[in-house]
Amino acid sequence: MKDHFHQQSKQEVVLVNLDDIIIAREKMKGIVHTTPLDYSKTFSRLSHNEVYLKLENLQKTGSFKVRGSYNKLTSLSKDELKNGVVAASAGNHAQGVAYSSQMLGVPCKIVMPKGAPLSKIEATKQYGAEVILEGAVFDDALAYALQLKDQLKTTFIHAFDDEAIITGQGTVGLEILEQLPEVEAIICPIGGGGLIAGVAMAVKEKNPHVSVYGVQTVACPSMKESILANKPVIVQSSPTMADGIAVKKPGEKNFEIVQKYVDDIYCVDEMEIARTMLMLLERNKLLVEGSGATSLSSLLFEKVKLKEKKVVAILSGGNVDMSFISRIIERGMVEAGRYADFTITLKDKPGELQRVLSTITDLDANVQSVNLHRMGKNIYPGFAQIEISIETKNHEHIEQLYHALLEKSYNVQMGQY
Repeated sequence: MKDHFHQQSKQEVVLVNLDDIIIAREKMKGIVHTTPLDYSKTFSRLSHNEVYLKLENLQKTGSFKVRGSYNKLTSLSKDELKNGVVAASAGNHAQGVAYSSQMLGVPCKIVMPKGAPLSKIEATKQYGAEVILEGAVFDDALAYALQLKDQLKTTFIHAFDDEAIITGQGTVGLEILEQLPEVEAIICPIGGGGLIAGVAMAVKEKNPHVSVYGVQTVACPSMKESILANKPVIVQSSPTMADGIAVKKPGEKNFEIVQKYVDDIYCVDEMEIARTMLMLLERNKLLVEGSGATSLSSLLFEKVKLKEKKVVAILSGGNVDMSFISRIIERGMVEAGRYADFTITLKDKPGELQRVLSTITDLDANVQSVNLHRMGKNIYPGFAQIEISIETKNHEHIEQLYHALLEKSYNVQMGQY
């Protein structure tokens, strides 16, 4: 795919330049964090590389988005700011624009779809923005925000398809080069393309020998499909836990920069994202949202074919809705073979339940819950059925438990996920 990228990029892209990114970096000092670049022994061992994590999940507002929004607002004239700004977002862009507006004393309206998580609505309000709930989906919110822009003569702040936004996001790339000058590859999530466009521009202009790879989800591969089509295209998307990068059509400006500077784009699936989120939480004590985990996921699951390289994975954000965290953990545990459900039919007589539980505990599995039923469509007189949830070590451990129960002549069914 790399050849395809570069054979299509004869034209010069002059929308964003390195000097602008350097200037943006200076403007942001004291306003946004220079986030840590954290070496991970665990992920280095698992991927056979030297892996460093760029922790934008620890950025102010919980994601890299504040960089672009602050740069955009500081690039506007007093006349453009006099009536305030408006943006549409269901998540990180909302908080980035709200925070930046608060820092600059600019009135700010954020239009969010009615189904937006309460935590993100409240966080945006706490940064001083007026939140307007409109429409069922993001596209409805966007349409209303553009109406407001015209009605109130405010300035609209696009989430990604904007030179100043791209420039601001490019400061992530400058930081990586400063923190690890010998970096050989950078992996970056892609939604609309603002982050990777800025990072790729900054990095390639300073050191063209560094490889830059993008990652999307199988559920919404819009930039990958656009590169193949040689123009931005709309893709049909499926539900994904990486909602922050579920953008159906990449930005025009972003597309041109990605086409010129990015080496390749890979896709990860929901199982791979869930496992990576769980590993980050468990091994590195890092809470990372689905979109932010895709970069590391592509490395761990060998979508990006790198070995013995100094690699930086950008963890772009950490804003996970609290009600969603437990489901991510549960899903990740199931995918990793850390949790299993069995339905077991046994004789309804004293000691049988104890015999089942002993078989499980003898194999060092931890029983979490047991439900016993004596009535049911497939339960015959003199028998009972138990539904048992077990904390396990891995998929091999589950198989071991399953066969141990079968050897005791129980009718055993494993739960389906």
